[in-house]
Amino acid sequence: MWIADKWKDYEVIDTSKGEKLERWGDYILVRPDPQVIWDTKRNDPRWKKKNGHYHRSRAGGGEWEFFDLPEEWQIGYNELKFNLKPFSFKHTGLFPEQATNWEWFSNLIKNAGRPIKVLNLFAYTGGATLSASAAGASVTHVDAAKGMVGWAKENAASSNLADRPIRWLVDDCVKFVEREIRRGNKYDAIIMDPPSYGRGPKGEIWKIEDSIFPFIELTMDILSDDPLFYLVNSYTTGLQPAVLTYMLSMTVKKKYGGEVESSEIGLPVSGNGLVLPCGASGRWSR
Repeated sequence: MWIADKWKDYEVIDTSKGEKLERWGDYILVRPDPQVIWDTKRNDPRWKKKNGHYHRSRAGGGEWEFFDLPEEWQIGYNELKFNLKPFSFKHTGLFPEQATNWEWFSNLIKNAGRPIKVLNLFAYTGGATLSASAAGASVTHVDAAKGMVGWAKENAASSNLADRPIRWLVDDCVKFVEREIRRGNKYDAIIMDPPSYGRGPKGEIWKIEDSIFPFIELTMDILSDDPLFYLVNSYTTGLQPAVLTYMLSMTVKKKYGGEVESSEIGLPVSGNGLVLPCGASGRWSR
């Protein structure tokens, strides 16, 4: 398992009864987590001293309950700064487990010895975009949600990266790649974090089980002759690490050689020394 264990401003403190107790900077949150199927004693007093608690509804969705939590606050990871705010569907605007991938591809970019163009698809609030930019890459950031792209820009400004070569695009990722193929544009690296299900700006439907492999195949036409890396993230049950390895082996490795490795990604739980699984990632590199 690849573990994001270098955080100072974030930690999973404990997990129990379908929820996780987290510290985001100075604030304590309790949020649901479907991986937490165990029922253990909640000995840590911070379970009762939380600043925010997201309650999941049995009918779907849920709502926040706040106890002295600001509307927005900030945490850091190395030189990066992220603006956080609780919003619908339990999220805060950041997936801390992705830091293990940021470390991996940042090292590749720094050691490439040449300019690297990165395409970040389904790019959300820009954690991977900022990490790649800070490592020295020029980045094209694409997400279908205008609000998420705006949030990512705010994070870039907070991280002193506003003047770096980053293209911010609100677009359907599939349609964008199709246009880039026609334009003849190429990238040295691709990052994608596709949702299980989604809709593009014009109602385009994305269902990951049907769409992910054809989309990876499509992106082969925008990779440069000497690509550096390819990263696919999955939070979808059923898209296990071996599935990611298989897809990347049949596409990127088949065309360019190199190596593919996939694994669960996770976060350390400070209260017991265990690791909370948080999805999976597939990586290709030379």
